Amino acid sequence: MRKSHYIIFLLLSAILFMFSCMMLNRLALILSPVALLIVCFYSYTKRFTIFSHFFLGLSLSLAPIGAWVAIREEVSMVSIVLGLAVIFWLAGLDIIYSCQDIEFDKRKGLFSFPAKLGIERALKLSALFHIIMTLLLFLLAFIDNLGFLYIIGVILIAGLLMYEHYIVKPDDLSRVNVAFFNVNGIISIGLMIMTIIDVIY
Repeated sequence: MRKSHYIIFLLLSAILFMFSCMMLNRLALILSPVALLIVCFYSYTKRFTIFSHFFLGLSLSLAPIGAWVAIREEVSMVSIVLGLAVIFWLAGLDIIYSCQDIEFDKRKGLFSFPAKLGIERALKLSALFHIIMTLLLFLLAFIDNLGFLYIIGVILIAGLLMYEHYIVKPDDLSRVNVAFFNVNGIISIGLMIMTIIDVIY
């Protein structure tokens, strides 16, 4: 496929995205260029900053914030706190995954926390980010008056995050994929289920 074909596909996708936002509400349309810029810009961040992990988190934080805008036509404190939790969750997770690529990143001149700090320090930083994520999820309970079942869900998530960091060690990265795909799949679905049950009951 030629480069021009990719450009055409990108432009058509952007137009379709903005049209879809326009069909939702005015605020979604106004913010759509910002979302496009963030998502497209992320791919280049590993070329010049170790904070590329945060840009990935920022890109994915647009999901809860965007859903809030789509449904309620506002950016609330609830959506912002949830978005921040996603940023720190994904930043910590991406650091774990990037530990596998440390030699490639160094060889190609790409930026990441593992390549800059080393695997051991990077994993400690990842754990710190996941602690911050957990605290933000607890904060969300007070901001949005969520109940006991949600709190139980967050506690279970904290346990899964601890397990994730237990199975990935600086001298043994063989279980990175388990942490990245399996454990985090349970975390996202588990939080959704516990939140829905809490809100309904």
